[in-house]
Amino acid sequence: MFLLNGNPLSLDTPFIINGTSYPANWLRLTSIAEKNAVGITEVADTQVTYDDRFYWGVDNPKQLEDITVTPEQGEPYTQHGLKHQWTATVKDTANKLLAQSDWMVIRKVERSVDIPAATVTYRAAVITECTRLVTAIAGAADVPALIVVVTAQGWPANE
Repeated sequence: MFLLNGNPLSLDTPFIINGTSYPANWLRLTSIAEKNAVGITEVADTQVTYDDRFYWGVDNPKQLEDITVTPEQGEPYTQHGLKHQWTATVKDTANKLLAQSDWMVIRKVERSVDIPAATVTYRAAVITECTRLVTAIAGAADVPALIVVVTAQGWPANE
């Protein structure tokens, strides 16, 4: 990040210093010595980032568990937490992976045509991974633990 008198300068934006206009690409095209000569300094960007799938802001995690909300007027309702949302996502992924070979299961039931062994193995692996993830999500004690679970998904490769 570049600063002029303590104020940030945006890249690709023209600016004026002491009555001198500088074009939008000047910060990209000049050396640090040239920037320093006109009073511009470079500092490390200190902006802290967060994963908005799990946090509302820095150090502000989203709700982990489902809760029942009772408004002053109206009926109580369930406000779903991250565990509910990620469990649904994992099950949806499993369903989509299994859907690709569902026709073979139907064919087996309707016409007694065998399902290839590789497909049986693949479908079992998908179900096993889904079960593992759902169990691990339910057991996550906090948001960082949940992040570890959902970022380490091990879905099998379809051959």
